Amino acid sequence: MRQQLLQLQREGWIESRVARGDERGRTGRPATRYNLTEAGDHLFPKSYDLLNVAVIDAVAQELGPDAAVRVLKRVCDDRVSIEEKTLQGMPLESRVEALKGLYAPADPYMTSERVDDGFLLIERNCPFFNTAMRRPTLCSVSVNALTRLLGVRVERDETFQSGAGRCVFHIYANEPIDAKEWDFTLEDELPKHGVRT
Repeated sequence: MRQQLLQLQREGWIESRVARGDERGRTGRPATRYNLTEAGDHLFPKSYDLLNVAVIDAVAQELGPDAAVRVLKRVCDDRVSIEEKTLQGMPLESRVEALKGLYAPADPYMTSERVDDGFLLIERNCPFFNTAMRRPTLCSVSVNALTRLLGVRVERDETFQSGAGRCVFHIYANEPIDAKEWDFTLEDELPKHGVRT
């Protein structure tokens, strides 16, 4: 048993702690407690996506669709307030590079490319995939947060929902917005690039 526990610990799936107090193991030594690490916890099935969908639907049904939009706006506002402090004073290209970590620090699945009219942020692993596939309005949070944090218009050119196997956020460098005046808008209600309103 000890060999198995040591192997799991070496692989980073569990961590050990000596129990405090009077608790003793069979040998009379202080008992050792083993707990799953965050990485180990992810090995067990979770149903967060089902819970997320149920909560989004319940808010919309119980409080109305406007309430669901207000909740998404709040999530966006919170995300922006966390990120904006570190981005202040950076040029656009540096902000784009920093926002490759929007979903996870040093995210290996988010890359950026320079294009003629700005940049692309390419996401190859959505951490909210199952929820976003069922409730694509969730993606409005990312589009609005990126728009505000970058200070220019952002639009998704490719989406997981359309079967592209990735999301591509197109950052239009020459289409500035006023981040302080920006009003959260569902993605499907935002004007598309090249379409006059």
